[in-house]
Amino acid sequence: MLLKKMTLLAVTGLFLGAMLIGQEATKQTQEKTIKKVPITESEVGSGKQMYNDYCAACHGLDGKGNGPAASALNCKALPDLTTIAKRHNEKSAAMEVQAVLQFGAGNKAHGTSDMPIWGPLFRSLNGDDSHVKLRIKNLSDYVDSLQQK
Repeated sequence: MLLKKMTLLAVTGLFLGAMLIGQEATKQTQEKTIKKVPITESEVGSGKQMYNDYCAACHGLDGKGNGPAASALNCKALPDLTTIAKRHNEKSAAMEVQAVLQFGAGNKAHGTSDMPIWGPLFRSLNGDDSHVKLRIKNLSDYVDSLQQK
């Protein structure tokens, strides 16, 4: 009787262990996807707030390309936003960032079209071009403040 109980406990333990290992393997093999949702309005006057709302999911709060959604993108690695000026031999990254926000990357830096072109999206919030320009300027100024000096 004691042997049957010990055997039953051992078999139950092995079964539960196998279930947990199976669940962990399933979690690791699940493909990550990015849920695309309509843009919501963020504070136009705060580049930092817009960055947190619109960019940090992919680029990370620190701008180094390590956001929680980065691994779901179809690219090798997201560019480190803190080194834009350095990579372009410039003192400031603002002009480069403004161009990418308004017109898109224009190269294979992002690998796919997962990086939205923000100009039209900002225009959809408020058709006023002055608001679009202000958003792009404030956001690019914030990214510029992240540059490694």
